[in-house]
Amino acid sequence: MTRDARAGERPSLGTRGSAVVEEAETAHRSRLAWKEEQLRVWDLLQLTTPWLLLTVSTAIYFSWVLPHSGARFWPEAAPVLGLVVVAVLWVSLGHTLPLTRRTLRPVPAGVFFVGLLALCVALMTYSDIFLVFTVAGFFHAYLLRPWPLGVLAVLATSVALNGSAMSVWTRPTPDVLAEFTLIVAVQTAAIGVGILLTARSEPEERRREALVERLEAALHENAGLHAQLVAQARESGAQDERQRLAGEIHDTLAQGLAGIITQLQAAQRSAHVRGETDEHVTRALRLARSSLTEARRSVQALAPRELGRAHLPDALRTLTERWSEDEGVRAQVEVTGSREPLSPVIEVSLFRVAQEALTNVAKHAKASRVGVTLSYTGCEVLLDVRDDGRGFAEGAGTGFGLTSMRQRIRGVGGQVEVQSAPGEGTSVSARVPAIALGGTAEKKGKADR
Repeated sequence: MTRDARAGERPSLGTRGSAVVEEAETAHRSRLAWKEEQLRVWDLLQLTTPWLLLTVSTAIYFSWVLPHSGARFWPEAAPVLGLVVVAVLWVSLGHTLPLTRRTLRPVPAGVFFVGLLALCVALMTYSDIFLVFTVAGFFHAYLLRPWPLGVLAVLATSVALNGSAMSVWTRPTPDVLAEFTLIVAVQTAAIGVGILLTARSEPEERRREALVERLEAALHENAGLHAQLVAQARESGAQDERQRLAGEIHDTLAQGLAGIITQLQAAQRSAHVRGETDEHVTRALRLARSSLTEARRSVQALAPRELGRAHLPDALRTLTERWSEDEGVRAQVEVTGSREPLSPVIEVSLFRVAQEALTNVAKHAKASRVGVTLSYTGCEVLLDVRDDGRGFAEGAGTGFGLTSMRQRIRGVGGQVEVQSAPGEGTSVSARVPAIALGGTAEKKGKADR
């Protein structure tokens, strides 16, 4: 099989793998969204029900029941208002704050329920309209653990609610007692079954949560492995071309630069004999030597010489400082996140982007300040080069340099975004996957866990 045929097969394998991962992630997100919506509605109902029932019953009592009874606010309604204030404080401290802070514990929850039921009974002695508030006991029963306590709370709430509504305590006739017993039994059984099923399904729900977390971690790991395989495939496909270029550079460019240096050295010696100082010859000699060093570096690894002595952050700082001295423009380098050695192909690509962006600033921007930011985010590495120069209109940034920059970053699975406007400077942003040194992907799941 030829090299071109092998290169043609790699993208199709990557596409199928990416489609499988994307489909699995979409299904996973759909299940999580459905489950989160259910939990959100139930949590909201648990949180707001006592307040809603207390507000409705209090409003009806003071706006309708009390005026129609002909009683005056003092002294008949003053105790009711006091009990309502106590109920507000009790619900706030024993129910709302623990739920919002997720600090509700079994013993405090049981104490709150006893106090809540006592307040409901006290309020119902003044008016039956507070039967509405007593219904909150059924909702709080779902929060009690273990589940028999929840069923017992439902029974107590049902006895208090129906006992007051049917006047069992004032006229306990046999018919009333029979009806009361039947209603309490049915009500307790109906709501208690829900509490029992909820308690029985909780361990299964926890196992499902653990399975979902493991699946999510596996999906993140697969995504990292996929990015690693794509980068390795591209690097492997380019290896033969690198070897060919290395041979041509060695046989042509390197030999030619060596000859240039020899000739310039002879010219420098001649100028010294005549007592003349040729600044241009000296500068050309320095540039030629630098080019020869770069050519030899290309033969060895096709990587910038700055990266041969340091990792990407230090190489970028060296590049920017040297550029700032040559161009007379203030430049600042900032590195954020946890620094990790990256794959050489990733570091070279980002370095070349910064190099090209700074070159464009020197040629076109007429800027007074330049900022270079390198950000390690765990699963990705971001490079941003921005200036305060004259910028350019939309659609104007289509030169060879920007096109080459985009192709280079796209070749390692990343993307480049250029933002600019006349008079507002330019920002060049590159985003690439964090493929670590040695071919292992920087795992996002590791940072999450």
